Amino acid sequence: MNEQIKTDDLNAVHHLMVGGVDTLDLAAQYQTPLYVYDTGAIRAEIAAFKQVFETNQVDYQISYASKAFATVAMYQLIAQEQIHCDVVSGGELYTAQQAKFPMANITFHGNNKSLAELTQALDCGVGTIVVDNFDELQQLTTLTNQRQQLTTIMLRIAPGISAHTHDYISTGQEDSKFGFDLNSGQADTAVQQAQAAPYLNLVGIHCHIGSQIFELNGFEMIVDKLVDVFARWQATLGFYPRIMNVGGGFGVKYTAADHPLQPTDFVDAIVKETLAQTQAHDVPMLEIWIEPGRSLVAQAGMTLYTIGDSKDIPGIRKYLSVDGGMGDNIRPALYEAEYEAVLAKDPTLPAEQVASIAGKYCESGDMLIWNQQLPATQPGDILAVLDTGAYGYAMASNYNRNPRPAVVFCENGHSQLVVQRESYADLTRLDLPLSVPEETK
Repeated sequence: MNEQIKTDDLNAVHHLMVGGVDTLDLAAQYQTPLYVYDTGAIRAEIAAFKQVFETNQVDYQISYASKAFATVAMYQLIAQEQIHCDVVSGGELYTAQQAKFPMANITFHGNNKSLAELTQALDCGVGTIVVDNFDELQQLTTLTNQRQQLTTIMLRIAPGISAHTHDYISTGQEDSKFGFDLNSGQADTAVQQAQAAPYLNLVGIHCHIGSQIFELNGFEMIVDKLVDVFARWQATLGFYPRIMNVGGGFGVKYTAADHPLQPTDFVDAIVKETLAQTQAHDVPMLEIWIEPGRSLVAQAGMTLYTIGDSKDIPGIRKYLSVDGGMGDNIRPALYEAEYEAVLAKDPTLPAEQVASIAGKYCESGDMLIWNQQLPATQPGDILAVLDTGAYGYAMASNYNRNPRPAVVFCENGHSQLVVQRESYADLTRLDLPLSVPEETK
């Protein structure tokens, strides 16, 4: 049995369960492909993060990185758990508004916020805007001056520290589109400009060194570097931040080859290193913010597919096709992300085949999993791809004019549809017919 599956995940007849609900029942009721979330698991992860901070007796804030998975229901769940969230677009902000999420608890990120997005943020009273570059700093200064509206900001910096991760999801190195460069002095200049702006309240510094990180060292290095810089700023610029936001990126287990630390281990190390460094530099302790996204939702989610056609190439490979693919999970095609799958009707059955799981999209690269060990299967069986809760629905598309799947939340034996399955009519809802020029009529 897949090591990700525990005995408690199965019912009496060995069907895979999620949040106490039979996955075969979910597939029958809501159809496939289907994103399914165990919301109790999300709540448990949040509670674990809170416990680490409170055990260490430090001021903190947990801000859910909603780009990992953003829907009205998800923002409502986060609000129930009384943590913050961050958004990176006007669309995510609008979705949070529709969820009636407390605007004061939102942080707005992004490297190219438009004038419309900044205005939207100011109009709805976003709690904190993370300023990414000098153009945005000037634009926000002008806007807040015109409106005479005091606005809380952080500055995002590029600290020159790169985590060991895929190039596409590394963000802390100097050569990055994100943030004010620290080593060249850009960050110093940005602090001075922000301090001079009459309606900008600079409260903290933000950085993010990457995603799917498995080692503590990068986070300890960033704490060491930031506290040293803050001490220098206090002496030379008369500025010491109240908040240090170290982002997220805590790695999770997708396959048997992954051996991550617990996300809470990262937080414990960050807190302890911050305590040690602030004492060593004789500067005030900082309020620590983290931004977990993947580590809150990835392992809480799975995608259910129906197995269709198969193709067996003797001596080479067997393909099993499912009714979804790169349109609902682009990560394998985008950066060779790896997943594991189980047969939902009984994950305990012994493996009888090695099959590669192919999507239905008209691309050779539409492969969800290579060389998956599975029991015997037949068309119509339900395949559960595990740990797809992050960046599946968030990055879904209508490629090949396929409707996007539905999303279901499960907890304590109950399921709830939180995103409807798109219809064919939805695919053409925004299309306009070709007009015929008057002279050709």
